Amino acid sequence: MVAPARGGGPRPTTSKNLPRRPRLEPPEAGLHSVPVTAIRVEEDHDVGKGIVGAVTSVVGRIGGRNAVIARSLGTMRRGAITHADGVRLAEAADQARALGIPFVFFVASSGADVLDGVAALHGWGRAAAAISRCSGQVPVIAAATGPVVSGPALLLGLSDLVVMSSEAVAFVSGPQMVAEFTGIRVGIGELGGTAVHATASGLCAVESDDVDGAVAELLEYLPSNTDEVPPLAPVSDSVLRPTAELRTVIPDRKAATYDMRDVLRELCDGGEFRELWPRWAGQIVTAFARLGGMPVGVVANQPRILAGTLDIAASQKGARFVRLCDAFNLPIVSLVDTPGFLPGKDLEWRGMIRHGAELAFAYAQATVPRLCLILRKAFGGAYIVMDSRGIGNDVCLAWPDAEVAVMGASGAVQILHRGLEPGERSDRELAYEEAYLNPWQAAERGLVDEVIDPADTRIVLCAVLRQLCTKRELVVGRKHDAGPQ
Repeated sequence: MVAPARGGGPRPTTSKNLPRRPRLEPPEAGLHSVPVTAIRVEEDHDVGKGIVGAVTSVVGRIGGRNAVIARSLGTMRRGAITHADGVRLAEAADQARALGIPFVFFVASSGADVLDGVAALHGWGRAAAAISRCSGQVPVIAAATGPVVSGPALLLGLSDLVVMSSEAVAFVSGPQMVAEFTGIRVGIGELGGTAVHATASGLCAVESDDVDGAVAELLEYLPSNTDEVPPLAPVSDSVLRPTAELRTVIPDRKAATYDMRDVLRELCDGGEFRELWPRWAGQIVTAFARLGGMPVGVVANQPRILAGTLDIAASQKGARFVRLCDAFNLPIVSLVDTPGFLPGKDLEWRGMIRHGAELAFAYAQATVPRLCLILRKAFGGAYIVMDSRGIGNDVCLAWPDAEVAVMGASGAVQILHRGLEPGERSDRELAYEEAYLNPWQAAERGLVDEVIDPADTRIVLCAVLRQLCTKRELVVGRKHDAGPQ
């Protein structure tokens, strides 16, 4: 949980020698229960006071948390962003960074104001630069409540998390331009509707018509800034609760599937978690959850979809989430059950190597506490990039029936014993499974710390998290990394 020092030398984060950020005064009693749209903010809390336009911005409360809240007024010139609006957004983002509190903006915009000319583009550029400066410093959450077109749509892409309502539409080039350049006619919803961004583009992390409530829920898991730890929650679910149901969650037949969400419900406090990007790259699950009251980020293979194999989208999704958790000090729990990377010529041509490396790079860079639990299969390169010991996890656990190996029995026998008769091949596969498809060889080499009873999984995870909660690392100061993109 460290960040590079601007001056160059190593420094720890979340330590006593860090400068204290100015904190907001406690709100009036009962203010946290008032909807954000009804918040009454004193004049000196108005960000960008005197800048008149389609954007409002205040320092207020959302879900009981202090935040700088900006809203574009879609009813005013259809939310067209003028130079003044861009300046106001930039001021709001800078204010959030200065105060060390989240920046939340609700947007519905038809794009840059044509009547304002190039000045509108300049203002949008200032907003984009200010939001970029917030990256990794304070959480940035965008909520699309209507059409978000052209330049303002890119502001969604600069955010850590994007919430979209059913009425939201977002695209850079509209249907008319698409038709002129490609000859393909497409509707607004088909081009950039919420369903498209939730399933195909990966922009939308949460779909909800209650955008204020969704934003408030996300903030419950995140600290106010990178120099703080995530807020603890009261523990109503015992950390000593056994999870006997997990002994039977994995089918006896190796090719059979199960729902990784069933595992999460058994492990998490109260069986609750907030899944992000649930309909995009479904073979990997990314979610905020709590274990013993402590917020964590969960990255888990999903055997129900493509057998849990990793492809380009799954690698991008996992890597983005790991970087988000690392930036805001959430411990990462990885639940592994994957037979490898999805093979395919098209995938290789589109950059499977580069994007697969993104996930390995994100894990290797992460300095937060990292727990890896191997449930069933962990083969080859996919085993490595799912936070293996070689990548640098802190603790690696496995269930007794876990299979940690270079590859499955069938592929291994084809390589080691070519030309065998089917009967002989079957015998060789059984021998390979008995010798290699288990967690014991990895445990003997220290690559697995402990093989645990599935019924003890929650107990062990909570105990390990308590031990690792004080973990700190030093990193060498540098301008920024230049990892795979």
